[in-house]
This record gives sequence, C-alpha cells and structure tokens, in this order.
Amino acid sequence: MENMTSNKSVLSWINEKIDLVKPEKVVWIDGGQEQIEALRAEACSTGEMIKLNQELLPDCYLHRTAVNDVARVEGRTFICAPTKEEAGPTNNWMDPAEAYEMLYAIAKDSYKGRTMYVIPYSMGPVGSQFSKIGIELTDSIYVVLNMAIMTRVGADVLEALGDSNDWVRGLHCKCDIDEEKRYICHFPQDNTIISVNSGYGGNVLLGKKCFALRIASYQGKNEGWQAEHMLILGLQKPDGEIRYICAAFPSACGKTNLAMLIPPEGYYKNGYRVWCVGDDISWIRKGEDGRLYAINPENGFFGVAPGTNEKSNPNALASTRKGTIFTNVAHNLDNNTVWWEGLDKNPPANAVEWKGNPWNGQESEEKGAHPNSRFTAPAVNCPCISSEFENPDGVPISAIVFGGRRAKLAPLVYQSRDWNHGVFVGSIMASETTAAAAGAVGVVRRDPMAMLPFCGYNMADYWQHWIDIGAGLDPEKAPKIFNVNWFRKDDEGNFMWPGFGDNLRVLDWIIDRCEGKVEADETAIGFVPKAADINLEGIEDEVSDAQLAELLSVDVSLWKDEVAGIEEFYGKFDRLPATLKSELETLKANIK
Repeated sequence: MENMTSNKSVLSWINEKIDLVKPEKVVWIDGGQEQIEALRAEACSTGEMIKLNQELLPDCYLHRTAVNDVARVEGRTFICAPTKEEAGPTNNWMDPAEAYEMLYAIAKDSYKGRTMYVIPYSMGPVGSQFSKIGIELTDSIYVVLNMAIMTRVGADVLEALGDSNDWVRGLHCKCDIDEEKRYICHFPQDNTIISVNSGYGGNVLLGKKCFALRIASYQGKNEGWQAEHMLILGLQKPDGEIRYICAAFPSACGKTNLAMLIPPEGYYKNGYRVWCVGDDISWIRKGEDGRLYAINPENGFFGVAPGTNEKSNPNALASTRKGTIFTNVAHNLDNNTVWWEGLDKNPPANAVEWKGNPWNGQESEEKGAHPNSRFTAPAVNCPCISSEFENPDGVPISAIVFGGRRAKLAPLVYQSRDWNHGVFVGSIMASETTAAAAGAVGVVRRDPMAMLPFCGYNMADYWQHWIDIGAGLDPEKAPKIFNVNWFRKDDEGNFMWPGFGDNLRVLDWIIDRCEGKVEADETAIGFVPKAADINLEGIEDEVSDAQLAELLSVDVSLWKDEVAGIEEFYGKFDRLPATLKSELETLKANIK
C-alpha cells in the first residue's frame, strides 16, 4: 500500500522500525469502513476474533487474550527519562539508552511473517487546538480494530499533521506474549512509547493511558495544559442550562457509572439530565475567556464488563449493543452472544469461558468472564452522549471533583477553601482496599488525583503544575474543587448513602455552590453542606435526617490519624511544593 503521507519525520521513523522488526508487508490504516470490514474478516478467519450474532449484536466481536496477559502491568511499566529524579519516586524508571537497547533487542525481527499496520490517530477531534496526533505501529489486527473505536483514525489525521514533527511515536510488538519480557516503556522527552510481549488492551492500545495520560501529562506540563484521569459530565438543570464537571476517582469507585448517571425519578421529571462527555480522560486548557475548558481525547469506552448491567449502568450496557469488541468475557453458544458475571441472573449453560474452555454457568464454580474483562464501544452509541462530545473547543468546567472509598473519614461531600487547598485535597486522595484488590482489606492506598499509575513525570512537579495552572486563573472563573465519598459506612458496616443515581443530589449541591446559591458550614477540612441543602426527596426511607447529619460530619480524631498518613506519603517527595507543606500545616492547626 502507498504511503499516506509525505511527512519526512513520519516516514524516516517508520522505515527505521521496518528495518528493525522486518514485517512481511506494511498496511496503512485509512479508517475506511471497507478496510475495517476486511480486517474483521481476516481476524475471524484466523480465530483471533469471533463474529457474534449480527441480529442481536451487529458488528460485534469477541476476542480472548493469552491467559498470562489480562491486565495492565504496572510493575512492567516504565518512565524512561534522563534521570530517575525526573520520573519521580512513584514511577518505575529506566535509563533511556538502556531501555532502547533492551527493547530493540526484544523487538528485532519480531514481525517476520507478519503484517505491520500503520495507524495514524488523533487524540481529540481532528484539527482541534486541544488535539494531539500519534502513529502506532502494530502486528495485531485486534489493536487496529480497537484503536479504530477508541481514537479517530485515518487519512484526515495525517492531513491535519502536515509536515509537523509534533506527533507521538508508538511501536507495539506482540512478540511471544512472554510475561518475563513484557515491557511498556514511555520516553516523555522523545514523544515515544514502546510496548512488547503483550496483546492486552491496556498495554497495547497506545493512545489510551500511555499517550493520553503518561505522555500527555508531560506535554501538558511543558505546554501549559493538563492531561487528567477524569470523567467529564454535563449536568442539565430544569432551566435547561448545562454545567460541566470533571471528576477523578481511583478504580472501583464508580467512575463510569457517574459519567453516565441516570437522575432519580423526581429529578428526571423536573428536567434534570446528565450528559456524558467522557468516562475516563480529560485534557484541560484555558480558553480565551479565561475559564478552563476540557475535551475527552478518546472516541470510545474501554469499560470493565463484570458488574455492568441494566441496573448499575444501563447507558454503558446500551453502548455495547453494536460495533463493540468484547475481550475475555464468556461466549454463549446457544445464541452466539456474550455473558459476564453481574450481567443478569441467567448464566448460560452451553458456553465457553474466557480462557476458551467449555463452561456451564449454571453449575460451574469458575467464573465465565475474567474479572478485568472488557468492552470497547464507540462513544456515539451511548444514549446520554453529550451534544458537545465533538466540540473542538471543549466544554467550560464549573467544578472539579475528587473522590475515594473511605468508610469513616471523609464526609459525603466537602468543598476546598480555594484552588491551592483543592490541589492539596487532590494530592491526599486515597481509597481503602476492597476485597477485589489483592492483599489486606481496608488498607489506605494513596492515589493522588487518581494519577498515581499514569503521571509521566515526577508527581511533586505535577502538583506544582496544578498550582501554576491555578495561579494563571481569575479566582472568579476558576473551577471550584470538591471531594466526595459515596462509601461512608455506619458502625454496622452498612453503606449510609444509596449511591448510583442518587449521587446527582450531591452534584446538584456542588453546582449550587459554584453559582453561589447556597451557604455552607466551614469545618477543619473545608466547607460541608448545610443538611437542609441536600435534597432527600424520595429517599427519606433510606437516609434519615440523623444519617445525613452523620454523613456530613467531620471526626477530627480520625483526621489526626490521617495527617500521619499524609506526612508519611509526602515524605517520599524531595521536591514537595511549599504550597502543599503549608496546606498540611493549616490542616494540622485546624484539627487541633
């Protein structure tokens, strides 16, 4: 196939990689439907993918990864910056020269007898000032088809790039799927990502966490914008106006559910709606009017399947009904569809589990789907996708929300005193481990801004970047910053807040605060709602006035223990911003 560009930096880099990996042929991905159809057919002919029931699930396919290759591998993920200090204490570091030498030795000749696919893709709407371009080379049709859902792929991307050298180089080699030689390496100074010996989405769809967070966070630091692990939602109130919120949560805190929330019945009748702009990643920059604007750089959802159902997230489930690739779920042979734990109460008896073995879901103790099984679905499928999803200028952000899973410590919601205090609140974010995570239950895991695994440089410098961004904003126009905790428990260990759609009640208060419509009570940690301003209509049976008071309470003795945990965490950072030290001192003084 002919080259699709005359960009010299692109062609010389691709030629170097052809010499390295020795593909049998090279195919440029143009993003056209005809080519995608041909690739799907080829993947089905080799068994790489299974075509599902086209009446029930049009254009949907099933894929199984190797049993040793089912999740992101944080221990094998490296930031290859010139010095260890630049990568910081929370990242794995490797010297760039050593990393290239090792990776090229692993990749050498690995495409022999295979096809090299050249994927030009845009993170964000093609041509937007927010957007960035990447080229991923891969020997996996699965990667091509996923990237065609998750990003904007095709010839128009190369047209937008023109002769520029501002693009991210991505090399993916399946090699032998050898977990001992599996590496996902990022070279922020070189705009380069190399992934070897994996075929699992999180390690090989290089536009996702690798580019959109690790590389982009570094680009953002240098160019004055932010790449954040945040959903973007629009909350439409009865007046028809839509206000936008960015929110960051560690895993297992209901991020996708919040992004696609369905308002409680009373709210819905009154005209409340939630519109999803993005479920995972936000790129944020200052607009000409001095406000912060965000885009979702992705074009699809790479969601966890287990637990997704008609009750927990009907919008996510609806998103998977066409044009979707399912990975490592169970295959229902009776009707050639898919199933996973938590989808419904009727596991298929005549099925194949995620490893490819016959499975009777009515009788088996084994799981049909892997706990980290996935769906890759086009964002346009989502019933509540925002009309601003393709807006190249992004949406204006009213509020930034941080959250975590804390049984006793954090109230249902509180607001930071100002931007820098908000950065502090984000920096101390943590969740208590659940049974789902390996290891002990209830252990506090720090995950600042939900970026711990995804920050492409020293996290202390990342916090300073947040502080610098705030310094460049008019305080009147800057988003207000909040913390939420849907997971507060009573003394019997029961959740005190119903969560899911009822979280809208808290979002409603957040927007009221942003617009100066309600007062709040100042506490040692920030502003908490006056109980009367949280609308409990319709859930009075579930949340009594006494429970609400408890949900909004701040136990100073618990915060004393928390301070010790924060000090220990901050102790890892030689370059901790002075602003955060001073915020910690303020907290200490307040809880005395």
